[in-house]
Amino acid sequence: MSADYVLGHSEGELRRLADQARIIDPITRRIFEQARIRRGLRVLDVGSGVGDVAFLTAELVGPEGEVVGYDRVPKALEVARKRAGERGLKNVSFRDGDPAETEVRSRFDAAVGRYVLMFQPDAAAMLRGVARHVRPGGVVVFHEPDWSGARSHPEAPAFDAACRWIAEVVERSGASSRMGMSLHATFLAAGLPAPTMHLEGQIEGAVASLEAVRLTSDLVISLLPEMERLGVTTAAEVDPDTLEERMIREIVARRGVVTGRSEIGAWARIDSR
Repeated sequence: MSADYVLGHSEGELRRLADQARIIDPITRRIFEQARIRRGLRVLDVGSGVGDVAFLTAELVGPEGEVVGYDRVPKALEVARKRAGERGLKNVSFRDGDPAETEVRSRFDAAVGRYVLMFQPDAAAMLRGVARHVRPGGVVVFHEPDWSGARSHPEAPAFDAACRWIAEVVERSGASSRMGMSLHATFLAAGLPAPTMHLEGQIEGAVASLEAVRLTSDLVISLLPEMERLGVTTAAEVDPDTLEERMIREIVARRGVVTGRSEIGAWARIDSR
């Protein structure tokens, strides 16, 4: 995660990340399990943020394993360390820095990350730098989104507009809204084997409360200052106080279905030759 990444690091954004993790963690867990992140492994967590991926990974590796998380944002790491202490986790630690540019004392069995490569100016270079810390035969696995998969049927204008705004501001900021679909090419460009891949997504029918809608609404609100700065939309057009309610009302009125962003995982083993 770059120090100036588009979502910022406000307390509200850090809370949003934790709330997002509650919904997305089951998908990440399935990706990691397929990549054979298992008990006893020593794992490097890239772009740890407030620690959610590190905590999930710690469950998979068990007390005999270890997770070392890196991030470049001291405020996020402060929250992550506090949360690890509250959970009584002895097998998780956090370090300040960019693991792609940092030397480590011993290699890891695996490197993992979620929603990290999408914010890198050169995702392949970062992946290459991270992969050098993984032992031969170890695995590199990343979970990234693709916003082109988000849509509604029948069309719910407020939800579709929100998804367009998010994708556009991500692209204008220099990040990638389609990093999930770029993972195959990124692994190859980093000199890694062609990855195995997995795709999931949220799909929900019309009910009074939709998690995909709330995730989307919360993300729009977090991104709104940057959307205005980059000319994507305005606060008046978004009307953040009513956005979630309007999206749900449209979907319910149409007896519609919404699909959230695509959640894509990719993993490859380091050549053991």
